[in-house]
Amino acid sequence: MSNSASAVAIVLAAGKGTRMNSDLPKVLVPVCGRPMIEYVLDALERAGVARTLVVVGYRSADVRSALAARRNVAFVEQPQQLGTGHAVMVCREQIATHDGPVFVVTGDSPLIQTSSVGKLLAEFVRDRPACVLGTATKQEPGSLGRIVRDARGVFEAIVEVKDATPEQRAIREVNMSTYVFDCRKLLSALERLSNDNAQGEYYITDCPGILRDDGDDVRALDCLEPCESLSINNVADLAEVEAVMRQQLSQPES
Repeated sequence: MSNSASAVAIVLAAGKGTRMNSDLPKVLVPVCGRPMIEYVLDALERAGVARTLVVVGYRSADVRSALAARRNVAFVEQPQQLGTGHAVMVCREQIATHDGPVFVVTGDSPLIQTSSVGKLLAEFVRDRPACVLGTATKQEPGSLGRIVRDARGVFEAIVEVKDATPEQRAIREVNMSTYVFDCRKLLSALERLSNDNAQGEYYITDCPGILRDDGDDVRALDCLEPCESLSINNVADLAEVEAVMRQQLSQPES
């Protein structure tokens, strides 16, 4: 594989968004006049992703209808929302014969930048690691999962805040829920993904660790803009994202 022509993306878009004061599927809540997922799909398309699988669940017919005009977009049903890892699991049949990069991103992060997607893809194309995590450094990392590196600076783990030691909580490099996997490696990791946790759910955040334990090349690339961590979970988040987006829309993307 020498270019981005074979890149596939999986966009997680099955959620309800119960804190949005709307009965719309979360990804259809408008941001600056457009459904928030449209910005995610635009960024992927501009970066050269050839095919996108949108994982739908809550009011899936509405999501399908809203995105019906988009080219190279297909839909995969997730009837039960059993975690982010499960959302990727339901796409296994659609990517079973794929031999190239697979992006996994969320549909509720409309500030994702084309340039960041491009950097992750370039890293994969150059060396073809098993996984590249897109990370960012934030002055106030809040509740985002921390990126732990070893003494050489090599990715070691994603540690959720609730599980972090005080030293780990002080880390400012954070997981951004933006991944590019080698498809064959991703399928292997999904086979071993467990829901043995308090929520009984499957988490895509466990896949990089599974691959690292296999001895595979897993990298954390600190290339995302801090604004890209602004996902939308409630009305206050929506207002913050809209303010940032209005500022961005007034100037061309770098």
